Amino acid sequence: MKKFKLSLASQILIGLILGIIVGGIFYGSETAQSVLQPFGDLFLRLIKLIVVPIVLSSIIVAIAGVGDIKAVGKLGIKSLSYFIGMTLVAIAVGLISANLFHPGTGLNMDELEQSDISSYVNTTEEQEGKSIADTLLHIVPTNPFQSMVEGDMLAIIFFAVVFGLGVAAIGDRGKPVLRFFEGMAHAMFYVTNLFMKYAPVGVFALIGVTISKYGFESLIPLGKLAITVYGTMIFFVIVILGIVAKIIGFNIFKLLNLIKEELLLAFSTSSSETVLPRIMEKMEKAGSPKHIVSFVIPTGYSFNLDGSVLYQAIAALFVAQMYGIDLSIWQQITLMLVLMVTSKGMAGVPGVSFVVLLATFSTVGLPAAGLAFIAGIDRILDMGRTVVNVVGNSLAALVVAKWEGQLNPPAEESMHEAS
Repeated sequence: MKKFKLSLASQILIGLILGIIVGGIFYGSETAQSVLQPFGDLFLRLIKLIVVPIVLSSIIVAIAGVGDIKAVGKLGIKSLSYFIGMTLVAIAVGLISANLFHPGTGLNMDELEQSDISSYVNTTEEQEGKSIADTLLHIVPTNPFQSMVEGDMLAIIFFAVVFGLGVAAIGDRGKPVLRFFEGMAHAMFYVTNLFMKYAPVGVFALIGVTISKYGFESLIPLGKLAITVYGTMIFFVIVILGIVAKIIGFNIFKLLNLIKEELLLAFSTSSSETVLPRIMEKMEKAGSPKHIVSFVIPTGYSFNLDGSVLYQAIAALFVAQMYGIDLSIWQQITLMLVLMVTSKGMAGVPGVSFVVLLATFSTVGLPAAGLAFIAGIDRILDMGRTVVNVVGNSLAALVVAKWEGQLNPPAEESMHEAS
């Protein structure tokens, strides 16, 4: 008799459903939240434990394998060009959607609950004091070990690229170093698969806490905003990213099926970090070379946040509509360009979506207080935008590989096995 075994995706889905049920039953219960929270935090800590070693070792091995600074530079330019292009498209889609559906028009602000956003305001003030030059200089770490401790991804990537080029440049003397990092990468991917066995429990706990804390009632007053955001995100993934995938000869639904476990995990945890190692592994199996995957996906986590910028565009117009402020086409174009720049400059900042919006509002005359009305459902909207970010970065690795003429999609059977 064949032994019945649930796939990881099925286990995560069950954890998600049970978490929603338990969270709904214990809505508002601080005791339930305090019991569940440590189980969820444990999963997030396990993933954070392996993210830096995986990114560092994978990029060093990949760049050392390429060994050519011109080739690395070309890869970087192509990646950033794609990221900027898709960011502008995502913002445009968000603005068009908000103009079509008017999620903020006619809302009675007296009936809405305001949340405390003072911490975001303080962070924004700190960030606004930095120039573009400061932001660029921050990418170059003065102490790479400190950057690793702080999880500063852009600084880690810069150090890994430079170190990888150095390993390649010294030839045979660099081979022992290369073997060490190859061993580290393989060991960390093994540990990732080990930690993923705990994922259903982590998902159950994290979604349980979210629903218990915010409930479904918080969505009712802002239901039109939530529907607009989620509907636009679905359209962006299926239609916009679907067209991009078709151009490179890939099917968006095959991609979604390939990474379904990671999407469930990203949705439940509202964290892209939880799936970074497995997304890198799967995109390599999907036909993108290791050096491209290792460079594009970690970099995309800072520069290619399609879901986040799409949401920010809708949220900005939502606040304008709620206050009865009519933004001209030029103001919306300004908003689009400012969002594009600030979203890149503040990667890795806590509460980045709100911080970016607060930094952007002053340029088009929108009241920062408007964000206090949507802070209560931000966590629920964050779940959706995290999924879009993950899909966008997965596709980016395939697009850049195709652009480099190195995309080698596997046979249908192999794709099925990888998923």
